[in-house]
Amino acid sequence: MMAEAASSKVVGIVIVAAGRGSRAADATDGPKQYALLDGDSVLHHTLSIFLKAECLPSGTVVQTVIHADDRSLFDLATKHLKSTKALLPPVIGGETRQASVRKGLLALKAHQPDLVMIHDAARPFLNENTIAELMKGLESNSAVLPVAPIFDTVKRLHDTKVLETMDRSALGLAQTPQGFDYKTIFELHERAAKSDHDFTDDVLIAEYFGVDVHAVAGDVSNYKLTTANDIHRARKSMQESKEANLMTPFPDVRVGTAYDVHASEPGKEITLCGLTLPSPVSLIGHSDADVALHALTDAVLGALADGDIGSHFPPSEERWRGAASDQFLIHAMDRAKARGAVVTMLDVTIICEAPKIGPHRDAMRKKIAEITGLELERVAVKATTNEKIGFVGREEGIAATASATLVFGSKLVGEKS
Repeated sequence: MMAEAASSKVVGIVIVAAGRGSRAADATDGPKQYALLDGDSVLHHTLSIFLKAECLPSGTVVQTVIHADDRSLFDLATKHLKSTKALLPPVIGGETRQASVRKGLLALKAHQPDLVMIHDAARPFLNENTIAELMKGLESNSAVLPVAPIFDTVKRLHDTKVLETMDRSALGLAQTPQGFDYKTIFELHERAAKSDHDFTDDVLIAEYFGVDVHAVAGDVSNYKLTTANDIHRARKSMQESKEANLMTPFPDVRVGTAYDVHASEPGKEITLCGLTLPSPVSLIGHSDADVALHALTDAVLGALADGDIGSHFPPSEERWRGAASDQFLIHAMDRAKARGAVVTMLDVTIICEAPKIGPHRDAMRKKIAEITGLELERVAVKATTNEKIGFVGREEGIAATASATLVFGSKLVGEKS
Protein backbone atom coordinates (compact mmCIF):
# COMPACT_ATOMS: atom_id res chain seq x y z
CA MET A 1 0.00 0.00 0.00
CA MET A 2 1.72 3.13 -1.23
CA ALA A 3 0.73 6.78 -0.81
CA GLU A 4 0.54 8.98 -3.91
CA ALA A 5 2.20 12.41 -4.22
CA ALA A 6 1.80 13.88 -0.73
CA SER A 7 1.74 17.52 -1.82
CA SER A 8 -1.70 17.13 -3.48
CA LYS A 9 -3.31 15.21 -0.62
CA VAL A 10 -5.61 16.14 2.25
CA VAL A 11 -3.63 15.81 5.47
CA GLY A 12 -5.04 15.06 8.90
CA ILE A 13 -3.12 15.51 12.15
CA VAL A 14 -3.91 13.59 15.34
CA ILE A 15 -2.48 15.13 18.50
CA VAL A 16 -2.53 12.65 21.39
CA ALA A 17 -3.16 14.67 24.57
CA ALA A 18 -5.25 12.38 26.77
CA GLY A 19 -2.52 11.12 29.10
CA ARG A 20 -2.13 11.95 32.77
CA GLY A 21 1.69 12.30 32.84
CA SER A 22 2.14 11.15 36.44
CA ARG A 23 5.95 11.00 36.13
CA ALA A 24 6.05 14.76 35.61
CA ALA A 25 3.89 15.60 38.64
CA ASP A 26 6.70 17.38 40.52
CA ALA A 27 6.98 20.03 37.78
CA THR A 28 3.33 20.80 37.08
CA ASP A 29 -0.01 21.04 38.88
CA GLY A 30 -1.82 18.98 36.25
CA PRO A 31 -1.23 16.90 33.11
CA LYS A 32 2.15 17.63 31.55
CA GLN A 33 0.63 18.70 28.20
CA TYR A 34 -0.82 21.72 30.00
CA ALA A 35 2.37 22.65 31.87
CA LEU A 36 3.46 26.20 31.06
CA LEU A 37 6.50 26.91 28.89
CA ASP A 38 7.23 30.63 28.52
CA GLY A 39 3.65 31.57 29.36
CA ASP A 40 1.87 29.08 27.09
CA SER A 41 1.03 25.43 27.61
CA VAL A 42 2.99 22.56 26.10
CA LEU A 43 -0.08 21.69 24.02
CA HIS A 44 -0.30 25.27 22.73
CA HIS A 45 3.30 25.12 21.50
CA THR A 46 2.77 21.71 19.91
CA LEU A 47 -0.39 22.72 18.07
CA SER A 48 1.25 25.95 16.88
CA ILE A 49 3.92 23.99 15.04
CA PHE A 50 1.36 22.18 12.87
CA LEU A 51 -0.96 25.16 12.45
CA LYS A 52 1.91 27.31 11.16
CA ALA A 53 3.78 24.67 9.14
CA GLU A 54 4.16 25.97 5.59
CA CYS A 55 4.94 22.49 4.26
CA LEU A 56 1.42 21.30 5.12
CA PRO A 57 -1.47 22.07 2.73
CA SER A 58 -3.83 24.87 3.79
CA GLY A 59 -6.66 22.35 4.00
CA THR A 60 -4.91 20.36 6.73
CA VAL A 61 -7.20 19.44 9.66
CA VAL A 62 -5.87 19.04 13.21
CA GLN A 63 -7.69 16.71 15.60
CA THR A 64 -6.73 16.76 19.28
CA VAL A 65 -7.61 13.84 21.55
CA ILE A 66 -7.99 14.88 25.19
CA HIS A 67 -8.98 13.43 28.56
CA ALA A 68 -12.60 13.83 29.61
CA ASP A 69 -11.54 16.05 32.54
CA ASP A 70 -9.44 18.44 30.46
CA ARG A 71 -11.89 20.37 28.25
CA SER A 72 -11.45 23.66 30.13
CA LEU A 73 -7.65 23.25 30.00
CA PHE A 74 -7.84 22.58 26.25
CA ASP A 75 -10.00 25.66 25.67
CA LEU A 76 -7.53 27.82 27.58
CA ALA A 77 -4.55 26.33 25.72
CA THR A 78 -6.08 27.00 22.29
CA LYS A 79 -7.78 30.33 23.01
CA HIS A 80 -5.28 32.48 21.13
CA LEU A 81 -4.21 30.07 18.39
CA LYS A 82 -4.57 31.48 14.88
CA SER A 83 -4.19 29.59 11.62
CA THR A 84 -5.48 29.10 8.09
CA LYS A 85 -5.65 25.38 8.94
CA ALA A 86 -8.66 23.87 10.72
CA LEU A 87 -8.31 23.09 14.41
CA LEU A 88 -11.20 20.72 15.05
CA PRO A 89 -13.11 20.41 18.34
CA PRO A 90 -11.38 17.85 20.58
CA VAL A 91 -12.56 14.30 21.04
CA ILE A 92 -12.32 12.31 24.25
CA GLY A 93 -9.63 9.64 24.37
CA GLY A 94 -9.66 6.08 25.65
CA GLU A 95 -8.01 4.14 28.44
CA THR A 96 -4.75 3.66 26.50
CA ARG A 97 -2.74 5.62 23.95
CA GLN A 98 -3.75 3.09 21.31
CA ALA A 99 -7.45 3.61 22.08
CA SER A 100 -7.03 7.39 22.03
CA VAL A 101 -5.34 7.37 18.62
CA ARG A 102 -8.11 5.15 17.24
CA LYS A 103 -10.70 7.69 18.40
CA GLY A 104 -8.75 10.50 16.77
CA LEU A 105 -8.53 8.59 13.49
CA LEU A 106 -12.24 7.85 13.63
CA ALA A 107 -13.03 11.56 14.16
CA LEU A 108 -10.95 12.45 11.09
CA LYS A 109 -12.87 10.03 8.86
CA ALA A 110 -15.55 12.62 8.07
CA HIS A 111 -12.86 14.90 6.59
CA GLN A 112 -11.63 12.15 4.22
CA PRO A 113 -7.89 12.64 4.72
CA ASP A 114 -5.47 10.90 2.40
CA LEU A 115 -2.56 11.11 4.82
CA VAL A 116 -2.32 11.38 8.58
CA MET A 117 0.39 12.28 11.06
CA ILE A 118 0.07 11.12 14.67
CA HIS A 119 1.99 13.18 17.22
CA ASP A 120 2.50 13.21 20.98
CA ALA A 121 1.26 16.45 22.53
CA ALA A 122 4.26 16.32 24.89
CA ARG A 123 6.76 16.93 22.07
CA PRO A 124 6.64 20.76 21.76
CA PHE A 125 10.04 21.15 20.07
CA LEU A 126 9.20 19.49 16.76
CA ASN A 127 11.07 21.05 13.86
CA GLU A 128 9.13 21.83 10.68
CA ASN A 129 11.92 20.17 8.72
CA THR A 130 10.84 16.86 10.23
CA ILE A 131 7.28 17.43 9.04
CA ALA A 132 8.61 18.21 5.56
CA GLU A 133 10.67 15.00 5.59
CA LEU A 134 7.56 13.02 6.52
CA MET A 135 5.57 14.61 3.70
CA LYS A 136 8.33 13.70 1.28
CA GLY A 137 8.51 10.13 2.62
CA LEU A 138 4.76 9.70 2.27
CA GLU A 139 4.97 10.30 -1.46
CA SER A 140 6.15 6.70 -1.90
CA ASN A 141 5.50 4.97 1.43
CA SER A 142 2.48 4.08 3.53
CA ALA A 143 4.24 4.35 6.90
CA VAL A 144 7.02 6.80 7.77
CA LEU A 145 8.92 7.15 11.05
CA PRO A 146 11.29 9.97 12.10
CA VAL A 147 14.37 8.47 13.74
CA ALA A 148 16.91 10.46 15.74
CA PRO A 149 20.53 9.29 15.91
CA ILE A 150 22.02 7.85 19.11
CA PHE A 151 25.30 9.49 20.08
CA ASP A 152 25.97 7.70 23.38
CA THR A 153 27.42 4.21 23.61
CA VAL A 154 24.61 1.70 24.11
CA LYS A 155 24.90 -1.35 26.40
CA ARG A 156 22.65 -4.39 26.63
CA LEU A 157 21.98 -5.29 30.26
CA HIS A 158 20.64 -8.12 32.36
CA ASP A 159 19.69 -6.63 35.70
CA THR A 160 22.90 -4.76 36.60
CA LYS A 161 25.23 -6.87 34.47
CA VAL A 162 26.51 -5.46 31.18
CA LEU A 163 26.17 -8.17 28.55
CA GLU A 164 27.46 -6.42 25.44
CA THR A 165 28.02 -3.12 23.62
CA MET A 166 25.48 -2.60 20.86
CA ASP A 167 26.26 -1.29 17.38
CA ARG A 168 24.59 2.11 17.60
CA SER A 169 24.96 2.72 13.86
CA ALA A 170 22.09 0.27 13.38
CA LEU A 171 19.97 1.84 16.14
CA GLY A 172 17.86 4.99 16.35
CA LEU A 173 15.35 6.73 18.60
CA ALA A 174 11.75 6.52 17.34
CA GLN A 175 9.94 9.86 17.44
CA THR A 176 6.63 11.37 16.46
CA PRO A 177 4.91 12.54 14.37
CA GLN A 178 4.57 9.23 12.59
CA GLY A 179 3.08 9.50 9.12
CA PHE A 180 0.74 7.11 7.35
CA ASP A 181 -1.58 6.57 4.48
CA TYR A 182 -4.85 7.25 6.32
CA LYS A 183 -6.81 4.25 5.11
CA THR A 184 -3.90 1.95 5.91
CA ILE A 185 -3.41 3.01 9.52
CA PHE A 186 -7.16 3.28 10.16
CA GLU A 187 -7.68 -0.31 9.03
CA LEU A 188 -4.68 -1.47 11.09
CA HIS A 189 -6.00 0.25 14.21
CA GLU A 190 -9.36 -1.43 13.70
CA ARG A 191 -7.59 -4.80 13.54
CA ALA A 192 -5.38 -3.95 16.52
CA ALA A 193 -8.45 -3.08 18.62
CA LYS A 194 -9.64 -6.67 18.20
CA SER A 195 -6.30 -8.16 19.27
CA ASP A 196 -4.95 -8.80 22.76
CA HIS A 197 -1.93 -6.55 22.27
CA ASP A 198 -1.39 -3.07 23.71
CA PHE A 199 0.70 -1.21 21.16
CA THR A 200 2.75 1.69 22.52
CA ASP A 201 3.05 3.53 19.21
CA ASP A 202 1.50 3.42 15.76
CA VAL A 203 4.52 2.28 13.78
CA LEU A 204 4.57 -0.78 16.05
CA ILE A 205 1.08 -1.60 14.81
CA ALA A 206 2.25 -1.28 11.20
CA GLU A 207 5.24 -3.52 11.91
CA TYR A 208 3.06 -6.12 13.65
CA PHE A 209 0.74 -6.42 10.67
CA GLY A 210 3.57 -6.58 8.13
CA VAL A 211 3.51 -3.06 6.67
CA ASP A 212 6.94 -1.76 5.64
CA VAL A 213 8.02 1.34 7.56
CA HIS A 214 10.30 3.94 5.97
CA ALA A 215 12.66 5.93 8.23
CA VAL A 216 13.44 9.62 7.75
CA ALA A 217 15.79 11.89 9.67
CA GLY A 218 14.47 12.96 13.04
CA ASP A 219 15.83 15.68 15.32
CA VAL A 220 17.38 15.16 18.76
CA SER A 221 15.67 18.35 19.98
CA ASN A 222 12.27 16.73 19.38
CA TYR A 223 12.31 14.95 22.72
CA LYS A 224 9.23 13.93 24.68
CA LEU A 225 8.46 15.57 28.01
CA THR A 226 8.05 12.56 30.29
CA THR A 227 9.54 13.40 33.68
CA ALA A 228 9.72 16.51 35.84
CA ASN A 229 13.35 16.91 34.73
CA ASP A 230 12.21 17.01 31.11
CA ILE A 231 9.86 19.88 31.86
CA HIS A 232 12.56 21.78 33.78
CA ARG A 233 14.89 21.21 30.81
CA ALA A 234 12.22 22.49 28.41
CA ARG A 235 11.63 25.63 30.46
CA LYS A 236 15.35 26.33 30.61
CA SER A 237 15.64 25.80 26.85
CA MET A 238 12.75 28.19 26.20
CA GLN A 239 14.31 30.85 28.43
CA GLU A 240 17.72 30.53 26.79
CA SER A 241 16.16 30.75 23.34
CA LYS A 242 14.23 33.86 24.38
CA GLU A 243 17.36 35.51 25.75
CA ALA A 244 19.30 34.63 22.60
CA ASN A 245 16.59 36.20 20.45
CA LEU A 246 16.79 39.40 22.47
CA MET A 247 20.50 39.58 21.68
CA THR A 248 20.12 38.85 17.97
CA PRO A 249 21.77 41.60 15.89
CA PHE A 250 19.52 43.90 13.90
CA PRO A 251 19.06 43.28 10.17
CA ASP A 252 21.32 45.42 7.98
CA VAL A 253 19.12 48.39 7.04
CA ARG A 254 20.77 51.31 5.25
CA VAL A 255 19.38 54.69 4.23
CA GLY A 256 20.93 56.82 1.50
CA THR A 257 20.16 60.50 1.01
CA ALA A 258 20.87 62.79 -1.92
CA TYR A 259 20.52 66.32 -3.26
CA ASP A 260 20.57 67.40 -6.88
CA VAL A 261 20.00 70.69 -8.66
CA HIS A 262 19.76 71.83 -12.27
CA ALA A 263 19.69 75.35 -13.63
CA SER A 264 16.62 76.35 -15.60
CA GLU A 265 16.00 78.29 -18.81
CA PRO A 266 12.85 79.43 -20.57
CA GLY A 267 11.15 76.51 -22.28
CA LYS A 268 7.92 74.66 -23.00
CA GLU A 269 8.39 71.34 -21.24
CA ILE A 270 10.32 69.67 -18.46
CA THR A 271 11.16 66.06 -17.50
CA LEU A 272 10.50 65.16 -13.86
CA CYS A 273 10.18 61.67 -12.35
CA GLY A 274 10.34 60.20 -15.84
CA LEU A 275 7.37 62.23 -17.10
CA THR A 276 7.49 65.03 -19.69
CA LEU A 277 5.29 67.88 -18.51
CA PRO A 278 4.30 71.28 -19.95
CA SER A 279 6.33 73.95 -18.17
CA PRO A 280 7.40 77.59 -18.54
CA VAL A 281 10.98 76.46 -17.86
CA SER A 282 13.24 73.61 -18.95
CA LEU A 283 16.24 72.25 -17.10
CA ILE A 284 19.81 72.37 -18.35
CA GLY A 285 21.81 69.17 -18.15
CA HIS A 286 23.94 66.73 -20.12
CA SER A 287 21.16 64.09 -19.99
CA ASP A 288 17.44 64.89 -19.92
CA ALA A 289 18.18 66.73 -16.64
CA ASP A 290 15.51 64.88 -14.64
CA VAL A 291 16.52 66.29 -11.28
CA ALA A 292 14.15 63.99 -9.34
CA LEU A 293 15.43 60.74 -10.87
CA HIS A 294 19.01 61.95 -10.47
CA ALA A 295 18.45 62.51 -6.75
CA LEU A 296 16.81 59.09 -6.35
CA THR A 297 19.68 57.43 -8.22
CA ASP A 298 22.22 59.07 -5.94
CA ALA A 299 20.21 58.06 -2.85
CA VAL A 300 20.26 54.37 -3.84
CA LEU A 301 23.98 54.52 -4.70
CA GLY A 302 24.58 56.31 -1.40
CA ALA A 303 22.94 53.52 0.60
CA LEU A 304 25.25 51.12 -1.23
CA ALA A 305 28.31 53.36 -0.62
CA ASP A 306 28.83 52.96 -4.36
CA GLY A 307 29.86 56.37 -5.63
CA ASP A 308 27.44 58.80 -7.23
CA ILE A 309 25.65 59.28 -10.51
CA GLY A 310 28.58 61.20 -12.00
CA SER A 311 31.01 58.33 -11.36
CA HIS A 312 28.73 55.83 -13.07
CA PHE A 313 27.57 58.11 -15.90
CA PRO A 314 30.27 60.77 -16.47
CA PRO A 315 28.86 63.90 -18.16
CA SER A 316 32.08 64.02 -20.15
CA GLU A 317 30.94 60.98 -22.14
CA GLU A 318 28.99 61.89 -25.24
CA ARG A 319 26.81 58.76 -25.08
CA TRP A 320 24.92 60.21 -22.11
CA ARG A 321 23.98 63.44 -23.93
CA GLY A 322 20.20 63.77 -23.82
CA ALA A 323 19.89 60.29 -22.26
CA ALA A 324 16.68 59.36 -20.43
CA SER A 325 17.39 59.32 -16.70
CA ASP A 326 15.26 56.29 -15.98
CA GLN A 327 18.18 54.10 -17.09
CA PHE A 328 20.33 55.67 -14.37
CA LEU A 329 17.84 54.69 -11.67
CA ILE A 330 17.44 51.20 -13.15
CA HIS A 331 21.23 50.81 -13.04
CA ALA A 332 21.29 51.76 -9.34
CA MET A 333 18.46 49.32 -8.57
CA ASP A 334 20.37 46.55 -10.38
CA ARG A 335 23.48 47.36 -8.33
CA ALA A 336 21.43 46.97 -5.17
CA LYS A 337 20.03 43.62 -6.29
CA ALA A 338 23.52 42.37 -7.15
CA ARG A 339 24.61 43.18 -3.59
CA GLY A 340 21.72 41.20 -2.10
CA ALA A 341 19.83 44.34 -1.07
CA VAL A 342 16.12 45.01 -1.38
CA VAL A 343 15.00 48.60 -1.91
CA THR A 344 12.01 49.01 0.39
CA MET A 345 11.29 52.76 0.07
CA LEU A 346 12.04 55.66 -2.28
CA ASP A 347 11.15 59.22 -1.26
CA VAL A 348 11.80 62.36 -3.33
CA THR A 349 10.98 66.02 -2.68
CA ILE A 350 11.00 68.45 -5.61
CA ILE A 351 11.76 72.07 -4.72
CA CYS A 352 10.52 74.53 -7.35
CA GLU A 353 8.26 77.52 -8.00
CA ALA A 354 6.99 76.08 -11.28
CA PRO A 355 5.59 73.84 -12.63
CA LYS A 356 2.97 72.85 -10.07
CA ILE A 357 3.73 69.29 -8.95
CA GLY A 358 0.47 68.48 -7.14
CA PRO A 359 -1.62 67.69 -10.24
CA HIS A 360 1.06 65.25 -11.44
CA ARG A 361 2.06 63.66 -8.12
CA ASP A 362 0.16 60.37 -8.56
CA ALA A 363 1.38 59.92 -12.13
CA MET A 364 4.95 60.55 -10.95
CA ARG A 365 4.66 57.93 -8.23
CA LYS A 366 3.28 55.41 -10.70
CA LYS A 367 6.11 56.14 -13.14
CA ILE A 368 8.81 55.65 -10.50
CA ALA A 369 7.12 52.43 -9.35
CA GLU A 370 7.10 51.25 -12.97
CA ILE A 371 10.79 52.07 -13.45
CA THR A 372 11.91 50.40 -10.23
CA GLY A 373 9.42 47.55 -9.88
CA LEU A 374 8.41 48.74 -6.41
CA GLU A 375 4.88 48.68 -5.05
CA LEU A 376 3.20 52.08 -5.33
CA GLU A 377 2.96 52.36 -1.53
CA ARG A 378 6.77 52.27 -1.38
CA VAL A 379 7.19 55.39 -3.52
CA ALA A 380 6.67 58.93 -2.19
CA VAL A 381 6.75 62.16 -4.19
CA LYS A 382 6.46 65.49 -2.41
CA ALA A 383 6.94 69.09 -3.50
CA THR A 384 7.51 72.51 -2.00
CA THR A 385 8.35 76.01 -3.19
CA ASN A 386 11.26 78.00 -1.80
CA GLU A 387 9.00 80.94 -0.81
CA LYS A 388 10.64 83.13 -3.50
CA ILE A 389 13.96 82.87 -1.64
CA GLY A 390 17.29 82.10 -3.32
CA PHE A 391 17.96 80.72 -6.79
CA VAL A 392 14.91 78.43 -6.65
CA GLY A 393 12.74 81.33 -5.53
CA ARG A 394 14.04 83.41 -8.44
CA GLU A 395 13.20 80.47 -10.73
CA GLU A 396 16.83 80.05 -11.75
CA GLY A 397 16.75 76.32 -11.12
CA ILE A 398 15.01 73.32 -9.57
CA ALA A 399 16.36 71.18 -6.75
CA ALA A 400 15.41 67.77 -5.39
CA THR A 401 16.23 65.84 -2.25
CA ALA A 402 15.75 62.09 -1.98
CA SER A 403 16.16 59.15 0.35
CA ALA A 404 16.33 55.41 -0.33
CA THR A 405 15.93 52.63 2.23
CA LEU A 406 17.71 49.33 1.53
CA VAL A 407 17.55 46.09 3.51
CA PHE A 408 20.24 43.45 3.18
CA GLY A 409 18.02 40.50 4.05
CA SER A 410 20.76 37.87 4.44
CA LYS A 411 23.10 40.09 6.45
CA LEU A 412 23.22 41.37 9.99
CA VAL A 413 24.80 44.53 11.30
CA GLY A 414 28.52 43.92 11.84
CA GLU A 415 28.93 41.31 9.13
CA LYS A 416 31.33 42.05 6.32
CA SER A 417 30.04 42.35 2.77
